[in-house]
This record gives sequence, C-alpha cells and structure tokens, in this order.
Amino acid sequence: MTLEIGKKAPDFTLPATGDKSITLSALKGSPVVIYFYPKDDTPGCTTEACDFRDNFNTMKKSGITVIGISKDGMKSHEKFKAKFELNFDLASDETGETVEKYGVWVEKSMYGKKYMGIERATFLIDADGNIAAIWRNVKVAGHAVDVVNAAKDLAKTKAA
Repeated sequence: MTLEIGKKAPDFTLPATGDKSITLSALKGSPVVIYFYPKDDTPGCTTEACDFRDNFNTMKKSGITVIGISKDGMKSHEKFKAKFELNFDLASDETGETVEKYGVWVEKSMYGKKYMGIERATFLIDADGNIAAIWRNVKVAGHAVDVVNAAKDLAKTKAA
C-alpha cells in the first residue's frame, strides 16, 4: 500500500504508555504527528524522541498530538518514556500490523546483512484524518524542528 499526501491515513488502535489505548480516528479534529522508530533506548531513537520531547510544548499549544510507534513492547516503552521524561505517548505495534499499513516495515541492510526492520519515518495527519506530510528515511538531526514547523503551519491553516 502506497500512502499519499491528501489521502486518508490508515486507522489503528494500539496499546500506549500510561495504560492507554490510542485510536487514530478518535483524534480527529486536530493534527497528529506519528513517528515510527526502530527501537527504544538506542542512540538515534533516543535523540529523536528527546527532540520531539523538547519541541512538544510548541506543538501542544497548537493542538497537535504526538505519538511515537515501534514494535517494542509496553514494558520497554514505559521504561524508555520514564528514563527520558518523554511528554507524549509511545504506542506498541508488536504484531506489526500498523507498520505494514504505513509501509515502514522494510528490508534494511547493515554490514552486508539484509533484515526486516522499521524505516524511520514521520507522518503528519491533518484534523480531517488525511495525510498532510510524509518524511521517509528520516535523518534525526533537525527532523523534529522540521515536523514542528510543518505541523504549526498546518494548524494555522486550519484555524484560518
């Protein structure tokens, strides 16, 4: 399935930190940032999560929800969130259904070995549940700021 800007974002319901369950369609009415990352508490993923944490208040003021998704289990997510004082929810996709729907479960290569894993990617979903922006093969440095700026622009456009 190829996702495109302007098309409906695939819905999902996943367990999330704080003993919650997150359903994308239930968040309709305000923008949502969904970022997919490979693994809790690894260098790149920690940097990315902390960058979203540090920019979270700016997004929250604009009514934007942030959700980080990986295939890690809830115990791992809770530890990761607490360790780095993350101020947004992490959702667990242990079955891989959501990463498949978003096309981020891909073949990767490291040291000549091929394996399946999560492509670091971010999706900005508008208040109507449509994909407003997609970032694939994300380079962590500066990414959260790019997403924040796009999300704020989207929120302003919707408010106008």
